[in-house]
Amino acid sequence: MRVAFYTLGCKLNQAETESLAGQFSQSGFQIVSPNDVADIYIANTCTVTHIADRKSRHWLRLARRRNPQALIIATGCYAQRSRQELAPLADLVVDNQEKQHLLAVTQSLTELGGSQTKQSPIFAVTMRTRSLIKIQDGCHSPCTYCIVPKVRPHEYSLPASQIIDEVKRKVALGHKEVVLTGTQVGSYKDAVMSTSEGFSADLTDLIQCILDDTGIERLRLSSLQPSEVSSKLLALWQDERLCRHFHLALQSGSETVLQRMKRSYSLDQYQRTMNLIKETIPEAAITTDIMVGFPGESDEEFEQSHSFCQQAGFANIHVFPFSPRPETTAARMPKQIKDKVKQERNQRMLELSRSCRRRFCEQFFRQTMPVLWEKETGPGSGIYSGLTSNYIRVFAHSEKPLSNEITTVRLVELHNPGIRGQIVNENPG
Repeated sequence: MRVAFYTLGCKLNQAETESLAGQFSQSGFQIVSPNDVADIYIANTCTVTHIADRKSRHWLRLARRRNPQALIIATGCYAQRSRQELAPLADLVVDNQEKQHLLAVTQSLTELGGSQTKQSPIFAVTMRTRSLIKIQDGCHSPCTYCIVPKVRPHEYSLPASQIIDEVKRKVALGHKEVVLTGTQVGSYKDAVMSTSEGFSADLTDLIQCILDDTGIERLRLSSLQPSEVSSKLLALWQDERLCRHFHLALQSGSETVLQRMKRSYSLDQYQRTMNLIKETIPEAAITTDIMVGFPGESDEEFEQSHSFCQQAGFANIHVFPFSPRPETTAARMPKQIKDKVKQERNQRMLELSRSCRRRFCEQFFRQTMPVLWEKETGPGSGIYSGLTSNYIRVFAHSEKPLSNEITTVRLVELHNPGIRGQIVNENPG
C-alpha cells in the first residue's frame, strides 16, 4: 500500500513524521510524495497559527479528491486541539498521545500485516541527508499567545541510551547530519543516566555522549531559550562536528511586549546570551523568530522591536504575524491589531530579515567552508544546494553528483537566498 505523509509546523513534527515514515516503510508500506495518489494519507498537523489550520484542512480536502477511496488520517497538534474540526475531513483523527501507535492502528484498519516490500526510493532520497531526532516533548511555559502547552502538555525526555542508539542507526543508514529537536530541547533531562556528581543528565551531557559514542559527522540543535545557553554548553563546540548555529526565539524586541507575552527573559538577558555565543564561537549564526502585531503593540513598540533586531546582527529572522489561538490569554486581550497594520509590519520585518541574511553572508566571502549538499536544484541542472555548519545556504555547480556529500567550498558571491560557491575539493569529506 502507498502512504503519503504531509507535515506542517516545527522540527519536532518533522522528526515525528520521519520516525513514522521509517516505521511504515519497514512494515511493508511504500512511502510516496504528499502530492501523489496514495492508498493512505496522513497529515501531521500544526495549530500554532490559523494559517497552519487552514493549510491542514486544504491538504486533507486535496487528498480526498486525489483518491476518494483512500484512508485519510489527521494527527498532530490541530488534531489534539480540535478533533471535531477535522472529523468531517478525515476518516480517523489521532491526537499526539496516540500518534506513536499510528502504525498499529493503520495496520488494523487496512489488514496489511507485516508483509515486506522494497523501501520507496522517494523515502530514501528525501530523508537521507539531514535527519531530525526527537529528544524531548511537552511544554509548561506560560506564554500568553501559545497553544503548544495545551496540545503538548505532557513534558518528558527520551532516555539518552535510546537517542544514542537512534543516532547510530541514522549513521548506519547514511545520514551525515542529525538535528536534535523537541518542544523545549534545552529542558532535556534523563533521570536514568546520572552525572558523576549524581545529577540527572542534561542536554550538555547528552551531546557529549553523542559525540563520544557515535560516528555522526554533524550534530545540530533546534531552538533554545536564552537561559538554556551556558558557558558549559558552549564549551562543547570545540568539537567541529557541532554545527555553528543557534536558534534563539526572541518573539519581540520590545521589553513591554515581551512582558505581555510572559516570555521568560528580558532583552538584557537575551543580549547577554547573544554576546556569550559570539565571544565563544565568533563564526556562529544566530537566527530567531519575531512576531509582529501582538495585541496592544504600539507603533513605538514595533519600532523598538525593529531597532533591536537591526542592531543584534542576526543571521536570519523568521517573521510571522500574531494569530489569536483559541483558549490562549492573548486571544482575549484588548487592542487586537488590524490585519492591515500586521501586514505592513510583517513586510518591514521581512525586508530587515533579508538585509540581515545578506550582511551575515558577506562576512564569509572568499572563505572556504565545508558544505553538506542536499540535492540538485533542478533535474539535470548540475547546480546543487547545501548548508554550511553555520547555516548558510550555498549553491555550486558540479559535474559529479553531490547529494549527501560534504565538500570544501569557496564562497564567492551573493546568490539569493544564500551564496554561490566554487568547489575546491570534490572528494567526499
